[in-house]
Amino acid sequence: MTKITKKFETEVQQLLDLVIHSLYSNRDIFLRELVSNASDAIDKIRFEAHSNEALLEGNADWKIKIIPDKGAGTLTISDNGIGMGIAEVEENIGTIARSGTRAFLDSLKGRGGTDNPELIGQFGVGFYSAFMVADRVTLVTRRAGDKNAACRWESTGDGSYTIEECAKESRGTEITLHLKEEMQEYPDEWKIRSIVKKYSDYVQYPVVMDITRDEVPTGVDGKPIEGAGTISKTVEETLNSMKAIWTRPKGEITDDEYEEFYKHISHDFDKPLKTIHYAAEGVSEFRALLYVPAHRPFDLFHPERKRGVHLYVKRVFITDNCENLLPDYLRFVKGVVDSSDLPLNVSREILQEDVQIRRIQKNLVGKILSTLAEMQTKEPQEYLTFFKEFGPVLKEGIHLDTANRDKLQELILFESSKTGTGEFASLKEYVERMPAKQTEIYYITGESRRVVENSPHLEVLREKGFEVLFMTDPVDEWVVQALAEYGGKKLKPVDRGDLEIDSEEEKKAREARKEETEKQYKGLLDFIGDKLKDRIKEVRLSSRLAESACCLVADQAGLSAHMERLLKAMNQDVPETKRILEINPDHPIMQALSHMYDENRESPRLADYCELLLDQALLAEGSAIKNPLRFTKLVAELMVAAAGK
Repeated sequence: MTKITKKFETEVQQLLDLVIHSLYSNRDIFLRELVSNASDAIDKIRFEAHSNEALLEGNADWKIKIIPDKGAGTLTISDNGIGMGIAEVEENIGTIARSGTRAFLDSLKGRGGTDNPELIGQFGVGFYSAFMVADRVTLVTRRAGDKNAACRWESTGDGSYTIEECAKESRGTEITLHLKEEMQEYPDEWKIRSIVKKYSDYVQYPVVMDITRDEVPTGVDGKPIEGAGTISKTVEETLNSMKAIWTRPKGEITDDEYEEFYKHISHDFDKPLKTIHYAAEGVSEFRALLYVPAHRPFDLFHPERKRGVHLYVKRVFITDNCENLLPDYLRFVKGVVDSSDLPLNVSREILQEDVQIRRIQKNLVGKILSTLAEMQTKEPQEYLTFFKEFGPVLKEGIHLDTANRDKLQELILFESSKTGTGEFASLKEYVERMPAKQTEIYYITGESRRVVENSPHLEVLREKGFEVLFMTDPVDEWVVQALAEYGGKKLKPVDRGDLEIDSEEEKKAREARKEETEKQYKGLLDFIGDKLKDRIKEVRLSSRLAESACCLVADQAGLSAHMERLLKAMNQDVPETKRILEINPDHPIMQALSHMYDENRESPRLADYCELLLDQALLAEGSAIKNPLRFTKLVAELMVAAAGK
């Protein structure tokens, strides 16, 4: 294969420009990224070699070597990991524009790329960080087991790269950075040592470098030979401790070490919110070092994203995407689990069904939930920070994890009609605040607090001092399907079915008045129902409205308007449902309509007002109206008529 020049895909070039010019505030990170990539490559060959020992080619002396050349102005990072073939090089470097890259670019629009300057590692493109310090990067690699398929890749980051076949005696990858003129400090020994110590000390493979020292020769007695001068001696020195942090006792690990390991494994430059480090013994023996991040990653809701916990067996990497290690609703957790019970040659497929993995999962979930519960009790502000970032994900467990539903229902929080914006209440706190005469937990679902707190469905409840939970996360619609009651109190939607909020005396008085008003307005109600029969199920007088003229209510078992909108947004086939139009009998509009009905029930204007009532109710619940142009025209006509009086 002769040398071929190719262009980067558009999104790759955009990423490269961001990396070079604005993404990283700390250029030292390039070495951490390249060392981490080398470590991953060794992880992969160790795993594959369990089933194919020939891949080792007689060399299992794992090593990541840094080769500085001050004179040439280069820095080389080499490894004896799995290596890559030509197709893999093009896929992983030349054409890496996958969905994560697109989302990453979108997230940076309008921010200049500087608000979150250290996020690139989350997107699997840390290799490009080399171009921050180098004006040319050369990569030579050969895949293990394929001695005739080495290749050389080179680019100056100008939009194109060259690729060609070459010879490489050993497997693995060698990356040479031709450093920019202003980056000539990076081949210095002190600089390399400080970066490796800070960012890669816990990498489990030796990160080595040849060190040359001037020494005075010594005699057989070990004493320096007088007048012999000095000689230069070069030795390969290991720069990192290599001790897996999760195997060390907690008392020996500093906060800085925990933090640096979190940054290494998560590629997040903020501190973790919570660290969980423990060893499980008994039926399942494993060590776990887990972290709860302080903020939500951009791809938290992307279905193709990998889990955040890496599985090791006796310190040998197995996978970073074991789906059964943690349930999906805890996918935000980062860290490492190292098991002593799983066989080293366990396959990724077997992992999904392994009984031991199920036991580990049960243990991990219990530990994480108990840690969150403790945080909620002892560190409420810290827990609130967590919940604002990950509450919608945690709530998924209510619907999915029946075994832990009781624990999860204590952890979920909601804003309510009695909390300020950004303030939350637990179900326990809600129940403790309930008036003695209140028998149910009231809630309303919607797109936002602004929408639900202004809903007409809350009016009578607010008058009676009853608190209403605001469920504004999309997942809440599914949460309440699984969480029918709490503490013996049923959860009741305020926009479905009848509201039974009156005392016995109040109920008797209301029934008597209802009978009277229904008789008074029977003709008008029948008229409205007939005019709107194609769009509503029925029309009736309301007991839940105090100020508004009307609202729409679903049947007790029907879909809420919010749920309908969610399903339609998901391109689901939603059958046409008709809701009940409730009208406030005490609102002046009823007297006005009744007067018009008595004078001339054939008036076209009366039919128009029926349409206006329905449109008003639709707008109040956040739904689209059928004919916005006609609605605005009728409102304008009403305003003109009112102004002329």
